[in-house]
Amino acid sequence: MTDHVLTTQAAGVLRMQLNRPEKKNAITQAMYAALAQAIEGAETTPAIRVITITGTGDVFTSGNDLKDFLGGRSAGNDNPVMRFLSVLANARKPVIACVNGLAVGIGVTLLLHCDLVYASEDAIFQLPFVNLGVVPEAASSLLLPRMVGHQRAAELLLFGNRFDVRTARDLGLVNAVHPRSLLDGMVEEHAAALALKPPQALRLTKELLKGEAYRSEVAARMKQEELHFERQLGSPEAREAMSAVLEKRAPDFSRLS
Repeated sequence: MTDHVLTTQAAGVLRMQLNRPEKKNAITQAMYAALAQAIEGAETTPAIRVITITGTGDVFTSGNDLKDFLGGRSAGNDNPVMRFLSVLANARKPVIACVNGLAVGIGVTLLLHCDLVYASEDAIFQLPFVNLGVVPEAASSLLLPRMVGHQRAAELLLFGNRFDVRTARDLGLVNAVHPRSLLDGMVEEHAAALALKPPQALRLTKELLKGEAYRSEVAARMKQEELHFERQLGSPEAREAMSAVLEKRAPDFSRLS
């Protein structure tokens, strides 16, 4: 485990917290591995009934750590990002997201695999994949259009602009919005309520809500996205886009075809 992912367990709830505030909770490959390990452990621990995930301070996560990603990633089953996405998508126990602020990239796409999402009233969301020269991840190219419609999904993914929590709620990405000071308490209350319910009935209901066909389709789309993502990650346009972010300048794609 890494100190950048904190886990606590109490009253049937596993709480995972991204803890890298100095980097706006940007997620490294080591953090993905720690998150995957925590979920896998929760799945095999009968005392844990519910899983929650949140961030530190006023940021849920600013997305992937660009320097870490530019340094290269493991392929196939050794890829910690894909391992995390797979265990999250296939988690049998309820997963609740507590979006305590800014949510960028994976900070938005992972919400599509959570069962309940609660956010602070100042939360901001963004899907900047195209702007970074890459493609969507976490089967978001499949799930987002189904949730919000093709045109709205295209607007969010092609432009990559930020949108506020009220828009997220209207789109169905968020169940409810709470003041920052009340958010943690409300999520703890919801998690505690679920933890007291019949565990087998809870798991079976979640299984029925998603179903085998859904899981298979999600897994297939994740693999397709990952293939394009990996190719794009090494492309000139992705290098230019990410270098521009790190160097705090505007990217120049004028000489790229």
